[in-house]
Amino acid sequence: MTISLLALTFIMFGGGGFMMGQALADTWRPWWQIVPYSALMALGNNFLGFALFEGAFFIDSLFSKGAKPLSEAILEYVIDFVVILAFAGLAYRLTQVRKMPAQYPWLYERVGPFQWRQKTTTNSTN
Repeated sequence: MTISLLALTFIMFGGGGFMMGQALADTWRPWWQIVPYSALMALGNNFLGFALFEGAFFIDSLFSKGAKPLSEAILEYVIDFVVILAFAGLAYRLTQVRKMPAQYPWLYERVGPFQWRQKTTTNSTN
């Protein structure tokens, strides 16, 4: 992988994955929806890497004789997918932790950047 492909993956599509994770958490979608959206974004990232920087693309590797090997193309796709999934998962969790205590302040309090907990109530009987 070249520097330009890494920049495309981390900066452009990693940022897009981060925004996707925030959007899914903001609309209270389940966490597993990150996976298919990340797979589609990784496909777009893989294609742009192929079209702009002569990277490996698995569809090209299947049908073209002069293309890069299929194993290299699949490896690049998996790397793209994992990076986008990591950014999206991080954003999803951060947004969820921000929203839960804000939405339900009588029930939850924020503990750290990745956690919230149920508030403990103290009953004073005098």
